[in-house]
Amino acid sequence: MRKFGIAILGFLLIVSVSKAQRSMDKIAGVVGSGIILQSDIEMQYAQYLAQGGAPNPAIKCQVMQNLLTQKILAQQAVIDSVTVKEDEVDSEIDRKMRSMLQRAGGQDRLEQFLGRSVIQYKDEIRNEIRESMVADRMRGKITEKISVTPQEIETYYKKIPKDSLPSYNKEVEVGEIAFNPVLSKEEKELYRQKAQELHDRVKKGEDFGTLARLYSQDPGSAPDGGDLGFADRSTFVKEFSATAFRLKAGEISPVFETDFGFHFLQVIERRGEQVHVRHILIMPQITQASLDRAKLKADSVYTLLTKNKQVDFSSAASYYSDDKETKYNGGMMLNADNVQTRTTFIPTDKLDPQIALVVDTMKVGEVSKPVLYTGQDTKKSYRLLMLRSVTDAHKANMAQDLPKLKDAAYSDKLNRTVSAWFEKKRKQTFIRVDAEYQSCPQLKSWAGAPAVASAKP
Repeated sequence: MRKFGIAILGFLLIVSVSKAQRSMDKIAGVVGSGIILQSDIEMQYAQYLAQGGAPNPAIKCQVMQNLLTQKILAQQAVIDSVTVKEDEVDSEIDRKMRSMLQRAGGQDRLEQFLGRSVIQYKDEIRNEIRESMVADRMRGKITEKISVTPQEIETYYKKIPKDSLPSYNKEVEVGEIAFNPVLSKEEKELYRQKAQELHDRVKKGEDFGTLARLYSQDPGSAPDGGDLGFADRSTFVKEFSATAFRLKAGEISPVFETDFGFHFLQVIERRGEQVHVRHILIMPQITQASLDRAKLKADSVYTLLTKNKQVDFSSAASYYSDDKETKYNGGMMLNADNVQTRTTFIPTDKLDPQIALVVDTMKVGEVSKPVLYTGQDTKKSYRLLMLRSVTDAHKANMAQDLPKLKDAAYSDKLNRTVSAWFEKKRKQTFIRVDAEYQSCPQLKSWAGAPAVASAKP
């Protein structure tokens, strides 16, 4: 079964929970003036399953804890005048609805699943979305002034037992300059003509969906006759979006080019700021001649860096590299597991094997000769690699690992601050947890709070 089919099954599971709410609801928890319904928990558990999670009733305990904390945060937000603007709520609801529309396969199917109009459903979830956003903003206010001083980092480090210090694998800093093969106008023309021939066949009356299934090279939509479902402008690359939203329902576009290749599309339906289209894509194939041209360019830049030394690696990356993720970062690769901190230190076991094989033979400061590289999308390019630094595997220490220890000390302080805040609020707030959830390990402190002990059903 295709992923689309799995997504629909998951979506139906969520909707079945929504339709069953009236018959299964009970009050699962009370927090101050707010209540948590059993259906709220079941809905979030269904979403967890729909996203691929393994069946696990213990997840409901985590859901319950999250809802309890959300209620406390939202109620404190009212006291502290922490709010969200209505247009922010609108944007979040729209984001959620876009996802649901794509998973359902269009507005008609979504409304059929929901048993109500999209407009009605958006009204129903508005308060829930607003409360979640307010709670997130309140949590941010609690932690906004948290920072760690060098002294606090050192204190945190010294409190870690020596035999419990984290171990770090060997890490490297690697820079790259990418040279992607570019087809000439003449080389592209063959593929543009193929797309044009298919376009002409559709215009003469052949079935669009059949031709898409047979010839389109978009693996995501070709099995569905090129159908992309409903989407808004932000879903597509700009050339595709401009074309799709310029046409009326039923119209077929001329052949046009994007970074993916040559397309033509047909608008099936327009609904406000969403459009339902199908398309056929012909993807140009890289030629040996284009690869040879990329190699020649890479050789020239290698000479500039290593022999003539007319330019440094960082400047060369920003000027010559075709990799949009690294060219404005001095060519330096980022650790994919720590993108938020934008660290350039990458454990060698996390490096792409093709890169690791070359880097393992290099000295610090050295630039490699052009390397033929094959991406996950099977596209080939040439890369120049530069090894900026190597850090051997070691136990954590202040000299080598200050940034990592700073992050760890900050996280520790943040968690302690939030935990202390919640501990105080739990003692001041009327809380009742249904007996079904009082055995949850993470809810022991909630169910055992003084306010709960005196609360009556």
